[in-house]
Amino acid sequence: MALIKDALLEKIRSHQARIGIIGLGYVGLPLVLRFGDEGFPVIGFDVDPVKVSKLNQGQSYIRHIAADRVLGLVNQKRFEATSDFTRLSETDCIIICVPTPLTAKKDPDLQYIESTGDAIARTLRKGQIISLESTTYPGTTDEILLEKFKPGGLEVGKDYFLVFSPEREDPGNPKFSTRTIPKVVGGTTRDCLEVGDALYSQVIDKVITVSSTRAAELVKLLENIYRSVNIALVNELKLLAERMDIDIWEVIAAASTKPFGFTAFQPGPGLGGHCIPIDPFYLSWKAKEYDFSTRFIHLAGEINSSMPHYVVERVGAALNDLAKSIRGARILILGVAYKKDVDDVRESPALEIMELLQARGAVLCYSDPYIPRLHKMRAHDFSHMTSSPLTVETLQQQDLVLITTDHTNIDYPWLVENSAVVVDTRNATKGVKSAKVIRA
Repeated sequence: MALIKDALLEKIRSHQARIGIIGLGYVGLPLVLRFGDEGFPVIGFDVDPVKVSKLNQGQSYIRHIAADRVLGLVNQKRFEATSDFTRLSETDCIIICVPTPLTAKKDPDLQYIESTGDAIARTLRKGQIISLESTTYPGTTDEILLEKFKPGGLEVGKDYFLVFSPEREDPGNPKFSTRTIPKVVGGTTRDCLEVGDALYSQVIDKVITVSSTRAAELVKLLENIYRSVNIALVNELKLLAERMDIDIWEVIAAASTKPFGFTAFQPGPGLGGHCIPIDPFYLSWKAKEYDFSTRFIHLAGEINSSMPHYVVERVGAALNDLAKSIRGARILILGVAYKKDVDDVRESPALEIMELLQARGAVLCYSDPYIPRLHKMRAHDFSHMTSSPLTVETLQQQDLVLITTDHTNIDYPWLVENSAVVVDTRNATKGVKSAKVIRA
């Protein structure tokens, strides 16, 4: 049986192994490029035919990924995209990068892992490795994927290999790339771990192995729960600082000068992105199976979830000072991406704020240089809206401008000068001294 493992390791180390990546979004597409750049042949799988068509034409639909990188791999015949999941049988290494959202009741929604596991099970053969990268609760790899693969009769760790390696992408971060971010890997068996380590070591500078897939699954949750709890802390302090008439950003900046024992986190209008607003609930849901209450997670979730409501209250107070109400007020939302300088609106707090303002009768428009139009999403539907140009005329038509994302390519002093009032949730107008600015 070792012959199967040795043959796969030789394919991987010689870069002859064919890589299959399922899910060609913000995690999957960078992996396509990383393996392709190292000379591996890559097949990308996605259920979205539009994505598949664009990629096969050498186009990119993610702003920070240059189209010429995709086109180069396509022209060199090192990459192709497909929606035909029967072609998984052609691949030696399968990496799963599908979404793991929450249900309306904030329970894990694993339908994409389930359907992907079914597709792999139908074509699973000897000599393949499957790596799950989608963030999930401890036990998912063994309890879902391994169970789906058992009926085929192949033995894990001998006939095929199964690992979990949590994604650590940070879209738009210029300091770190897929290659330079250390990679954690846990295997179902020791041989699984050996193959997983070898696979990622070909394309990632540093690989950290852990004792099991469950440990690797918890690593990712710990990383994001740590951020969620600390963001909740500074958000709560922001509310207190406002009542005490203290600038919380000034306090954080001063505290950051301490060279030890302090890590700065920034307050904001709420949590955004696919990870931090979602991942903690995966662990708290799983904890119930062990009769354990994750109190910090729940408290942090309550505080962070309340921030959009706080922002709306601040908007109402700002309009009240102008003898206006939210109902009928014209409000420009500046930035709908979940963080600055990216074209990603997943779980953006701006969308929740827009829902709340719209429910109270506000007349909304938005401006975001990276999001030309909004699309229907699981929880929000602003598909009728397109980005308004950020001009003097646009600004002067508004009763209030609400900064929800602090893109760096905005001239904030100019924005304040040409606006009636600006509510700033990101400290984007730092250094701008004007009675028009209300920091929230």
